[in-house]
Amino acid sequence: MLRRIDHKLMGRGKHDWLDSHFHFSFAEYCNPENVQFGALRVLNDDMVKAGEGFGLHPHRNMEIISYVISGELTHKDTMGNAQTLRRGEAQYMSAGTGVAHSEMNMGDSPLRFLQIWIIPDQTGYKPNYGDYKFEFEDRRDRWLAIASCADNAKSAAPIRIHQDINLYASIITRGGAIDFAIERGRQAYLVLIEGEARITGALSGERVTLGERDAAEIADESIAIEALSEAHALIIEMKKP
Repeated sequence: MLRRIDHKLMGRGKHDWLDSHFHFSFAEYCNPENVQFGALRVLNDDMVKAGEGFGLHPHRNMEIISYVISGELTHKDTMGNAQTLRRGEAQYMSAGTGVAHSEMNMGDSPLRFLQIWIIPDQTGYKPNYGDYKFEFEDRRDRWLAIASCADNAKSAAPIRIHQDINLYASIITRGGAIDFAIERGRQAYLVLIEGEARITGALSGERVTLGERDAAEIADESIAIEALSEAHALIIEMKKP
C-alpha cells in the first residue's frame, strides 16, 4: 500500500508568530478520521518567527522528537536542560511521569522544525532528555539513523525511545535514488521536507510524486525514492497496529 498525503489538505494553524501544518488532529484541527498513524500521534511542521516560540508548557507520557530544518531551536526544560539546535540536528524528550519545557526561536531568522510525538509502549517512564548535533552531510544519499527503540541492539541510532519505531533522514541528490525496505506486517510514514521526489512501491508498482511538505503512508512493501530535485526526506517506520 502506498498513499500520498497532500500537504494542502492537512490541518493548518496560522497565527501572527506561528504557521503550522498538522499531519494529524492537533489543536484547532480536529479530524476523527485522521488522529494518528500507528504509534505516531503528532507530526507538525512548524514555522516560528524570530523572537517567538512555545513558552513553558507540560507534557506527560509521550516520546517527543524535534527535528530542525532551518533556523535555531532553543530548548529549556524543568529537568535543567538548555540547548540550541540548528539545521539537521535533533532533540528528544521522554515526558513520562511529567515534565515542562519551552521551544523558542531566539535567532534572527525564521525557525522551521518538525515536532514529532510518539505514543510510548507504556506509561510512567522517568522523564529523560537528549540532543544530537548530526553532521548534515552524513545523510547525503543514505539513510541516517536518528531514533530507534531502546531494545533494538542492531540500530546505530543515538536517540532511543520507548516504542518499536525507527526514524531516519536523508538528503537525496537531484537525479539520485534511494531505497527503503519495509517488511510485511510493518508500515512507514514518509515526509518530504524539502524538494520533489517520486516514490514507487516495489510490490504494487504504485507511484506517487511528492512535493515539499507532502507525505506518504506505506505498508507491507519496500519503496524506491527518486529525487526530481534535491530532496530532504524523513521516514518513521513501525509495526502495524
